[in-house]
Amino acid sequence: MTQDEQQLRCDLAAAYRLIAHFDMTDLVYTHLSVRLPGDANRFLVNPYGYLFEEITASSLVVVDADGLPAQATTHDVNPAGFVIHSAIHRQRHDAACVMHTHTLAGMAVAAQKQGILPLNQISMEFSTSVALHPYEGIAADDNMSERERLVADLGDATAMILQNHGLLTVGTSVAEAFYRMYYLDQACRIQLAAQAAGVPLNIPSEATVARTNTQFVEEADKGILVWKALLRKLDREQPDYKD
Repeated sequence: MTQDEQQLRCDLAAAYRLIAHFDMTDLVYTHLSVRLPGDANRFLVNPYGYLFEEITASSLVVVDADGLPAQATTHDVNPAGFVIHSAIHRQRHDAACVMHTHTLAGMAVAAQKQGILPLNQISMEFSTSVALHPYEGIAADDNMSERERLVADLGDATAMILQNHGLLTVGTSVAEAFYRMYYLDQACRIQLAAQAAGVPLNIPSEATVARTNTQFVEEADKGILVWKALLRKLDREQPDYKD
């Protein structure tokens, strides 16, 4: 195992623990994946059937572009669950990490036609740049045509709402993809809370929304400071994620 692979294992295991910590899991379902270095299409993904709070660096499984094991392993894997990830990893080489969740807030906003509303500056990071993909049923490994449509709908966006389904983010690193997922989910929570108040929504002008979105895009940090702080938290509270 190379030093790069070990670092990616620790980062991805940390992301699984943090998704669990922030209550963004769907029991043993959904996946976070990261591309391993090298010319071969190999990725790390969670062993199927494990709670996210159980994931460790060594328990992550190496799979190929079809989600099939590319290492000797005693863990189960779920190729069908990797369908969305494989479609994006194949076409978006900048998408080193792909995260997909079924959070309550994310699924509720995914049930709304308009997607993310620009109700808060957190929301404005996504309101003009989040893609939408219409629901076509459970993502199955035999539906190659949907894979093509999903990738086309994502385009060059870094976040997507899978309508009637859930949320998806990509990043050039685990830190970047996690940052986007955390705040995309926060945008959904804000939207539901604002709508529940039952009063008219205050939506800023298109120019203000566009300017705010640009400010976020031009931010150089990309969640690195947040990621380092969260790793310190895990090192204090759940250091076994590195095992």
